[in-house]
This record gives sequence, C-alpha cells and structure tokens, in this order.
Amino acid sequence: MLYYLFFYALRPYLSPLNVFRYITVRTAVASVTAFLLSLLMGPWVIEKLRELQVKQYIREEGPKAHQKKAGTPTMGGVLIVAAIVIPTLLWADLRSPYVLLAIGATVAFGAIGFVDDYNKVVRRRNLGLSPSKKFLFQVLTCVAVGVALLVLQSHGAYSTQLSVPFLKRLHPNLVIDSLLIRNFVWPLAFVPFVLFLVFVIVGSSNAVNLTDGLDGLAIGCVLVSSTALTVLTYVSSNARMAEYLEIQKIPAAGELVIFCGSLVGASLGFLWYNAHPAEMFMGDVGSLALGGAIGVVAVIIKQEILLLFIGGVFVLEALSVIIQVGSFKLTGKRVFRMAPLHHHFELMGWSESKIIVRFWIVALVFALFSLTTLKLR
Repeated sequence: MLYYLFFYALRPYLSPLNVFRYITVRTAVASVTAFLLSLLMGPWVIEKLRELQVKQYIREEGPKAHQKKAGTPTMGGVLIVAAIVIPTLLWADLRSPYVLLAIGATVAFGAIGFVDDYNKVVRRRNLGLSPSKKFLFQVLTCVAVGVALLVLQSHGAYSTQLSVPFLKRLHPNLVIDSLLIRNFVWPLAFVPFVLFLVFVIVGSSNAVNLTDGLDGLAIGCVLVSSTALTVLTYVSSNARMAEYLEIQKIPAAGELVIFCGSLVGASLGFLWYNAHPAEMFMGDVGSLALGGAIGVVAVIIKQEILLLFIGGVFVLEALSVIIQVGSFKLTGKRVFRMAPLHHHFELMGWSESKIIVRFWIVALVFALFSLTTLKLR
C-alpha cells in the first residue's frame, strides 16, 4: 500500500523515494512500524481487555506462585497479529504469493487460538477448544498451505526438496515420483509432503504455545527465532549469497523478508508489556499464530530441519511434555517435576526472572548455531 504509493506513484516526482525499491530498507521500516504499532496500541488494548473482562484463568495444578497472575488481561495476541499483518500490507509487494501465504496462515492460526481463548473466557476456566478440534483445525490450515505450495511448485516457484544441514548434496524429495503412483493413484505422491508440513507447522505452533507459560518467555524466544529467520530468508532470496552458501535459491521469497521483519518488530513491541511482571498475556491467539508463522516461513525457505535449532527452546519444551506424558503412561513415573520444562525449573526453586533470562540465552545460542550451519556444510 504505502510501498505502491511511494515507489510507483510518488517516486517519479521525488527521487529519494527510490530507496523503497530495496527490500532491506522496507524490512527495516516494517520492523519499526510493527514495533511502534504494538508499543503505542498496547495501553489501549490492555484497557479494552480489562473492560471486556478478558482475563487469564490459571490452572489449579500449576505452580502456586502463578495464582497471583489470575485476572491479568489475556488475548493480547490480537495486538501481535495486527502488528505483523498491517506493516506487511503497508510495505511489502503484495504480488508475492509467499507474503500472502504467510499472512493467511498467521491469521488462520490466530483465529484458531482466538476461538480457544474465547471459550476459556466464556467458561471462566482454563479450558478452551478440545485438543482434537484444535488439532483438526490446525491440520486443515496446513493442508491449505500445502496445496498452495504445490500449486506454486507446478509453476516452478517452489521446490518440495529438503535442505539438510551439514549435507550440501543431499536433497530428498518429499513428493513420490514413481510410474505406478503417477499413472493410477497420483494424489498419494503428495501425502509425504503434506504430512511433513503438518509435522513442522503444527509442531511449531503448539511448541510456542507450550512455551508460553512465564512472563515474556515465549515472546522473547520468538524474537530471537524470528530474527534468525529474517537473516535466513534474506540469504535464501539473494541469488549470490544462496549460491555462495550452497543453499536453495528462492528469489521469489524476497518480499517475505518484510513479513519476518514485521514479526521481529511486533515481538519486540509486545515484549514491552509482556515482560515480568506481565501487564497482559498473548493467549493462544498469539502463541498459535506466532508458532504457525515461524513454521510457514521455515517451510517456504526450505529450512524445515534447521527449524529444530532456530526454535531450539520450543523443541525442548515440547519434548519435555512428550517425555513426561510418555513416561507416566508407560511406567507411571514422571521424569520432570512438572512439564513443560520451565515449570520443572520453577519447582526446583529458580526464580521466574532467572528462568526467563536463561531460556532467552539458550534461544540465542541455538539461533546463532543455526546461522553458523550456513557455512558449516
């Protein structure tokens, strides 16, 4: 919108506006726009949430120290989603299908979280959508993303091959190419690709959701991960850099860098109000949207496997829940004092602030390691 105004309408008359042709400039402007939008709109959103009595309900089996947080406004994720989408619409070239896909997926996952949060508020309990319904809606969103990517692949704008860290020459294809399947049951050829998308995107969305249990923990880790994704997206879209680093070139994903920049700015702005002690929580509308956005970007730039390191803290949190549940069902014993992992450290006596900062440090180490793999291949 503003991109079209400045670059196409006004540039012939004001030559300095030519600077908006550069993705790096528009990414920086989008980041600042997202940050200011979330920062300036924060107090208004908090006040509205209080007026509507949209407040957090704390689960009784959780750490007792969390009971004092009951009543804190939640569903602040609507601010995050708005602060991501609006700057992207303003500064990105909306002819890019990747930008539209990322926006659509973020809004869809945010909508799932919104319904979940709304049910919690109405019931006045920490119970929203049933896990099966939430998972079903997430899977349907992933299937829609998969279909869109396969359409792009048919036009030569996307590849279903994987990039494997440390192994430059290994590019397994997730679409089965066999004569039997091609001639008789061709839809089966795409099943592995769609299942992989579900694993990556739904896993990412739920992992961020599980991490959102302490003030500023999830949004701080998202800030780190989205910064790393911004760098990776820019490198993937730059033909020279991609060729030098021997990663898959995705020139059409250049405008997606602006979406990633908006994600960074929105996360930073929301952290201002979500830092301990939090003035508002993001709720599922925020955590599911953020996780979904990270997953979709990783899929588009072909860094699905590297996402394990980019979002290392989210992976550890999700694994802690899987291990805890699996151990209890199989042996009747718990591995951790409480899952997700951050609650384990709470019950060990660590202060909330110490857990948050140390998890941020771990997230930063993971993100830096993911960037080093670009050359260590």
